[in-house]
Formats: sequence, C-alpha cells, structure tokens
Amino acid sequence: MTISINQLEEARRALEAPLFADVAGDALVSFEFFPPKNDKMEEAQWEAVKALEPLGPQFVSVTYGAGGSTRERTHAAVARIERETSLTAAAHLTCVEATKEEINEVAEGYWAAGIRHIVALRGDPPVMGTKFVSHPGGYENAAALVAGLKQLHPFEVSVAAYPECHPDSRSVEADLDNLKRKLDAGASRAITQFFFSPETYFRFRDRVAAAGITAEILPGILPVSNVAQTRKFAAMCNAEIPDWMGRLFEGLDDHPGTRQLVAATIAAEMCRKLYAGGVRGFHFYTLNRAELSFAICHLLGIRAKSVPATIATAAAA
Repeated sequence: MTISINQLEEARRALEAPLFADVAGDALVSFEFFPPKNDKMEEAQWEAVKALEPLGPQFVSVTYGAGGSTRERTHAAVARIERETSLTAAAHLTCVEATKEEINEVAEGYWAAGIRHIVALRGDPPVMGTKFVSHPGGYENAAALVAGLKQLHPFEVSVAAYPECHPDSRSVEADLDNLKRKLDAGASRAITQFFFSPETYFRFRDRVAAAGITAEILPGILPVSNVAQTRKFAAMCNAEIPDWMGRLFEGLDDHPGTRQLVAATIAAEMCRKLYAGGVRGFHFYTLNRAELSFAICHLLGIRAKSVPATIATAAAA
C-alpha cells in the first residue's frame, strides 16, 4: 500500500489526538437493509430507513433472500424507498433458482419502478451447505449477470468482493480474477464482505491494486451486537472473528444496551483506522437497525440535516 504524506499526517493525528477529534465528515456512506418478513418487521425496517435518510447516503440497498425467496418483498421495499424518500435505492439480484428470462423480467420491473442501481450477486444456494449450481438456462455467475443487466438497460451495478477470499474460490488469485471479470463486465464498484480488522481491508486493497483493478472497493461494515449470530454469518463467508471480539461481549447476554455501546465502539474504531488509511466510503450492513450505523457516522463527522425522531427518542430514553 502506497502511503501519501497526507495519510501519514492523518495517521499521526489519529494517534496523538482523541480518536474522533476533528474528523472532516467527508466520507460517503451507504446502508444495506433486508426485506421484512411480516408487518412488524416492515415497520421496523421503514423506521430504520427514515432514521438514516437525513445522513444523505450515496445509496441504500435491499438484500435478496437465498434462492430468490424474498423477490417480491425486495421489490416492494426498494420501490417504496424510491417512491417515498429522497434516497437512491439499489436492489440486490442473484442468479439462483431462475432462468435468464425470469431474472431479466425482475430487472425490467426494477427499471419500470425507477430503480437504476442493482447489486448483482451470484447468490447463495437455497439449501445452506450445498454447492452452488447454476439454473438450467440461467446466468452461470455474477459476471454473466452483470453483462446481462448492462444489455437490458444502463443500470449502475455494484458487485461483491471478499477480502478473506470467497469460500468457493480455489485460491486468492482465482477470487481476484473473478472480481475483475465482474468489473470488466460493466460493474461500477465492489462492496466487500464484512471484516473485523482494518489490516484485512488494507491487504486486500493492495492485492486488488496489484491485479490492475482500479474500481472503487467499498468496505462493508457490520456492527456486531450479537456475537453468536455473527459467527454464523462469518462461517458462511469465510470471515475471521478475532478472539478479542468474543471476549469483549462476554457477560453481556442480558445487557442489550451495553452490547450496543460496545458494538458501536468496536466498529467506529475500525472505521476511524480505515479513514486514517485513506478510505472515504463505507457501506454499513444495518440489519434493519439504525442506531449503531447512525452513531458510527456521527463519530466520523457525518451530520444529519435534522435529528430523526426515532434517534432523538432513543437518546432521551
């Protein structure tokens, strides 16, 4: 990684001053939500969307369940965001359990609803632990999906990247080759899988640059408040959870408020170190909860135009 004089100065300031003192607030952020499964979850998701809207994110995305299991709810969520907020909505789309014609039909529906940004993914098999097999007549991988989407309309397309290597990849080199194919097919940027140390991202950034990839690589940030749940997520995507993180949450099972404080502190510190290393864009996996992402953004100097009622109420409680 090439370090500029400005980055060295920023790193020195981060070490000598209070960690979050005078952060410029010049980072761009984006937020990811998952589609609600029932009316109560829909209300919670919408509250999270509205709470984070005043931060002016670059875009917000809505995920797509394994095997396309949340197709209709994903479409409904992104369409509502596009229709009823000032936000730019992005819809996740996968290759799983569908023909090209079926996927293209979904993409056409997004375009008709005003959605211009797609997060194109290979997707997880509908049965956890089984090997991915492309659907007969479907897109064989994310690179093919990107190319197909770009043939339909001039979508802005984001794809996934894996700092610790995708579990299905033969090697780190093969994984980087796959990332390059997705970008060469027309994707604008890559969003990384979550990770828990800044060094993981910086090493990946070095490998990406050495491979000749110049596209934006947004770090994906997952604020952890439920370690057991996060371990399940991490096992699925080959992400390492440091031992120290598990120890920090010991004894907090019955203290959700304290878990939130610890989670925000850990994630914000990592973001601050990434910022000191020149990162100016962050993608937050919100899990449909606004508080942690809002707090981290605030520490990074990003200010809301007005304090959302949900955040203000939580702070007063």
